[in-house]
Amino acid sequence: MEHQTFDDEELAGKLTPEEFRVLRRNGTERPFSSPLNDEQRGGTYHCRVCQTALYSGEAKFDAGCGWPSFDREADTDKVKRLSDNSHGMVRVEIRCATCDSHLGHVFPDGPTETGTRHCVNGVCLAFVPDQDP
Repeated sequence: MEHQTFDDEELAGKLTPEEFRVLRRNGTERPFSSPLNDEQRGGTYHCRVCQTALYSGEAKFDAGCGWPSFDREADTDKVKRLSDNSHGMVRVEIRCATCDSHLGHVFPDGPTETGTRHCVNGVCLAFVPDQDP
């Protein structure tokens, strides 16, 4: 897997302040604020910073939590998991493995056979809909 390094000063000029805060400063967007939360079309969800394909629309489900949720990543090499003990909680942070941008967290409470819920900040994702045949 190819790792890409991005200069935060340069990214600050390319991303919105909210995108930069969440992706590069480990922030969290307000729940139910992303239009991607309600996106139901087939397609692929890419990292907003490096455009790596992270999630398939087939893995997306409505968790009712206010953030786009997926039961698995498109390729396990594209999303890395890290222990996160911030805010007095023990969680698993998910980051783009290509550019190390913060995406959200993964929880062991998903309703599908994977048992996982990747809770991803919508501002971290760029949605590319499937092309009609």
